[in-house]
Amino acid sequence: MTSKTTNKFSPEVRDRAVRMVLDHAGEHPSRWAAVTSIAAKIGCTPQTLHDWVKKAEIDSGQRAGVPTEMAEKLKALERENRELRQANEILRKASAYFAMAELDRRSKP
Repeated sequence: MTSKTTNKFSPEVRDRAVRMVLDHAGEHPSRWAAVTSIAAKIGCTPQTLHDWVKKAEIDSGQRAGVPTEMAEKLKALERENRELRQANEILRKASAYFAMAELDRRSKP
């Protein structure tokens, strides 16, 4: 399943931009200044690049949060759970329908 927005930047570009921020953060007065500078160079918004950096830090264990891999697994499990609940509901209704049909058939002479 694809996201609702199109991904304008390839994973390679994202990784490179994140590495640039982490490598050049010391050359700027703050991390946000580094993010702003590099975001302008690659053509994305500073907030987008900042989100990529935070996600990379979470995935590497440098920052608290749910890693991407675990979030994807959780999302897949929630989707599967939803589908199974729907299937169970359909089976429950079908079972009730056929039980009623069987009772109607038996009660007619």
